[in-house]
Amino acid sequence: MILPIRAYGDPVLRQKAVDIDKDYKNLNQLIENMFDTMADAYGVGLAAPQIGLAIRLFVIDLTPFAEDEEYEEISEELKTFRKVFINAKILEKKGEEWKFNEGCLSIPGVREDVSRPETILIEYFDENWKKHKEEFSDIRARVIQHEYDHIEGVMFTDYLTPFKKKLVQNKLKNISKGKVKADYKMQFPA
Repeated sequence: MILPIRAYGDPVLRQKAVDIDKDYKNLNQLIENMFDTMADAYGVGLAAPQIGLAIRLFVIDLTPFAEDEEYEEISEELKTFRKVFINAKILEKKGEEWKFNEGCLSIPGVREDVSRPETILIEYFDENWKKHKEEFSDIRARVIQHEYDHIEGVMFTDYLTPFKKKLVQNKLKNISKGKVKADYKMQFPA
């Protein structure tokens, strides 16, 4: 089922999400719905707060990057990089910070360069409740950090310089008022 994506300004996007357990109601269906919603919006990541749930869950599908020449050296890994992260905790960030032009399904029409460390060490459970402790680099670390921020109540616009924030301020206000067009289902703050 395609779910509406919460727009910038929705309070749930600023909440620090809570851990869940194996008995979380309809978890497998929720995960499937999140992948469907993300694909419908042509996204590569989606966090539970973006669909109105303040829980520590996000999904990532980097298969669209597998065809990108920029990622040719890791294209085989990207072809199968479709993961579920439950109760994730980033344990370490390291390496050079690098800029990448980020966007967000909750902030349609706004894209800005954001600097993030190139490598992370993260601990999480997958959809089968198998615990993982893995290191990720490159675009994988980038997208994981972006989605992880969502479960911490942080948005990519928080990383912008005061000048850049001023430049996008009106766009963000319009999004929170529902004055934006998106090619996918959205829910705006009341």
